[in-house]
Amino acid sequence: MPIDAEKARGAALPASEASWGPDQVILYHLGVGAAADDATAPGELAYTYERGLKVLPSYGVIPVFRAVGGMSAVPGLQIANPALILHGEQEIELHRPIPAQAKTESTGRVAGLYDKGKAALIVLEVATREAGGEPLFTNRFSIFARGEGGFGGESGPPAADEPPAREPDRIVESRTTPNQALLYRLTGDKNPLHADPGFAKLGGFDRPILHGLCSFGIVCKAVVDAELEGNVAAVARYRARFAGVVFPGETLVTSMWREGDRVLVRAHTKERGTPVISNSSVALRS
Repeated sequence: MPIDAEKARGAALPASEASWGPDQVILYHLGVGAAADDATAPGELAYTYERGLKVLPSYGVIPVFRAVGGMSAVPGLQIANPALILHGEQEIELHRPIPAQAKTESTGRVAGLYDKGKAALIVLEVATREAGGEPLFTNRFSIFARGEGGFGGESGPPAADEPPAREPDRIVESRTTPNQALLYRLTGDKNPLHADPGFAKLGGFDRPILHGLCSFGIVCKAVVDAELEGNVAAVARYRARFAGVVFPGETLVTSMWREGDRVLVRAHTKERGTPVISNSSVALRS
C-alpha cells in the first residue's frame, strides 16, 4: 500500500517509557570509544566511572530508539520493504544536561513527510521528559524509505550546515576497534547488519558495518572533548547527516569549524577517505 501523506502527516507514535542508570550510560560511552586509548585519563574516567559521571548529549538517542519501530503502526505509513529503509539524518535538542540516572516518558509524532521522487523522507519527532517532570530532550529521526516516493507534495528543505571554505580549526582522529559494533549493539540496536557477515552481504557489504548512531556518538564525543573542553552541558543541539559507512577497526577523522555559537562538523574515514557524517553542527548553549 503506498504512503498516504494525508493520514500519516502529524500522526502520533505510540508513547513509551524508559529508565537508565550509570551502568547503561557507561556502556554507551564505551560503545562510542571512551577510554579506548587511555583508560585512566581523568577526561575518560568522567565517561566511564560512576563517581562524577557525565553523559554525552548523543546518549539521548538510546532511550527513544525503539520509537522508530512505532512508525510501522502509523496509518498511511505501511512500508512495502523495510529492508530499503535508511537512517538519513539525526538531530537531538537538549533542553538541559542529561542526568546519569532517570526515568522518562516519551511521546512522538510524524513531524514531516516529503516526496523525494523515488523515495520518501519521513521525519519522526520524539519528545522526552523525566517521569512527571520537565522536558529533557527532543529527537528528530529522518528516515529515508527507498521506493516509497511519488505520493506528491514538497521535496523537503535543502541541506544545511555546510562548513566554511577554510581549513578546519580542529581535527580529531577517533580509532574504532574491530569489536566496536558488537559492543555498541548492547545498547539496544540489535540489527544483524552490524554483527552477521551473511546478513551484511545481503545488504551489499563485504562485512558488518558500524551503526550510524555509533558514528554519531563518536563524533559528538570528539567535539565535546576537543572544542568544548569536555563540557557536555554546553551542547544545546546536535544534528548530522549520515553520508557513508564505517567498518569496525577504521578511524574516524572529525573536522571542526567554530562559527559564532555553532561548531560545524564533518567526518570521514582515515583509511578510505570516504565521508561518514556531513552537514553537521553542534549549537552551543548561550
